[in-house]
Amino acid sequence: MNPLRTTAFLATADAERARAFYVDRLHAELVEDTPFSLVMRIGGTLLRIQKVEQVLAPPYTSLGWQVDDLAAEVRALRERGVDFERFEGMGQDDAGIWIAPDGAKIAWFRDPDGQLLSLDQQP
Repeated sequence: MNPLRTTAFLATADAERARAFYVDRLHAELVEDTPFSLVMRIGGTLLRIQKVEQVLAPPYTSLGWQVDDLAAEVRALRERGVDFERFEGMGQDDAGIWIAPDGAKIAWFRDPDGQLLSLDQQP
């Protein structure tokens, strides 16, 4: 049996806006734009963004990526127009980074359809 490879799924109600966000801001590589989905490669994972009438974004993180230097990634994304979320009571620093009890550092942002995405740096 071949090793399994991950494909992540999200959705969009505005494919052009999603395409611009993922390609221009997150530097995803567009693999294919079909009538049904945008297919991208980002961080070594295939991401299929399904084209739908309405996105029902969950209130929790939908997709995240591990990075080596979270502060640098947050700065770079802010420079490309990405806004980071702040959650009351989380004790995030000025950049919006939260340090979990195990030492992991996490920052959250939303895509154009309101889906919560994250970056994390493991201790």
